[in-house]
Amino acid sequence: MKRSRIGLALAMTGTLVLAACQATESPGASEPAGSGSASGGGEAATVQLQLQWTPQAQFAGYYAAQEQGYYEDENLTVEFLPGGGDIVPQQVGSAPDGPEFTIAWVPKVLQAREAGSDLVQIAQMFQRAATLAVSWGDSGILTPDQWAGKRIGAWPFGNELEVIATATMAGLTEGEDYTRVEQDFDMSELLAAQDGCETSDTDCVDVAEAMVYNEYAQLLETTNPDTGELFTPADLNVLDYNSYGTAMLQDALWAREAWLAEDGNEDVATRFLRASFRGWIYCRDNPDDCVQYSLDQGSLWGQGHLTWMMNEINDLIWPSPDGIGALDQDAWDQTVETATAGEILTEEPADGAFRTDLADAAREGIEEDAIGTDWVKPVVEVTPGGE
Repeated sequence: MKRSRIGLALAMTGTLVLAACQATESPGASEPAGSGSASGGGEAATVQLQLQWTPQAQFAGYYAAQEQGYYEDENLTVEFLPGGGDIVPQQVGSAPDGPEFTIAWVPKVLQAREAGSDLVQIAQMFQRAATLAVSWGDSGILTPDQWAGKRIGAWPFGNELEVIATATMAGLTEGEDYTRVEQDFDMSELLAAQDGCETSDTDCVDVAEAMVYNEYAQLLETTNPDTGELFTPADLNVLDYNSYGTAMLQDALWAREAWLAEDGNEDVATRFLRASFRGWIYCRDNPDDCVQYSLDQGSLWGQGHLTWMMNEINDLIWPSPDGIGALDQDAWDQTVETATAGEILTEEPADGAFRTDLADAAREGIEEDAIGTDWVKPVVEVTPGGE
């Protein structure tokens, strides 16, 4: 994988961030234990959580669960395994000796399940997708059909699936109608294309993949050399896959079916979910604390960038109309329909790709507001360089 031209630190800290299954629990699943109070305890257990990327506010709810003692309340010790670079969460999580819990995008894991993975979704954390397609405002590129003849950036390791599916559904064939560029985990290639991008140019893209909580902010934190001021949203064309209709669900929690089937592990999973849900509730109500927790975990992003990220992550989770961690069937169906129509999946996933009983049981033991109906997204000021 090629290295970022603006530094390995930036590349390693950008986000890596990327069936119709009608049953709400896997066949034969027993009623999970551990659905009591938020401090229900249970047998002591040590578990690992594979993160989607390197330490940042994308995972602040889990950090908060640790810092606030919620995992300790459930008699759990949780070790965070950073992602990043060529660490592919769905591959790590699928290994028989892999971590108990994995954060990964839904289409990535559904693709892995086609290849034999037994990962099962146990909670859907992000209620909305965070991926954007960004181009310069004067490019005239507003919709995917206008990607024809252009260089389209997309990250590897399964993060390209939304881009590929959307292009396919727009009638475009990679290599014939457009060129897909393996984009660095930053916006350097789009910044290099301010004056246009030649088809043969290997260092620029006409359209870049960006997460609303990360790379989009990177652009807004960058000085426009023509004006000496920071770039603004008015300088950019932004396609939100949620609005376009090809968004696919992202950060979800997964566990191996074989591990869940072992005695006592459904109880461990329920307790882990309960504590994690409470961590995200804490970050909704105390975002500044969670920014600090992300810094304390070793994030290389500045406080300003993490403040933006925390705000956008909260907006992906809240409100959760059916309760935090609940899976919206319509969003799942759209993910599956997009993935199959976009030729990411060869067929609809078989039953058992998700189960909702563990998250339901975990929420029963939470006294705090697990829906967040009254949460209103604050306005966060962009800071130069994200400092």
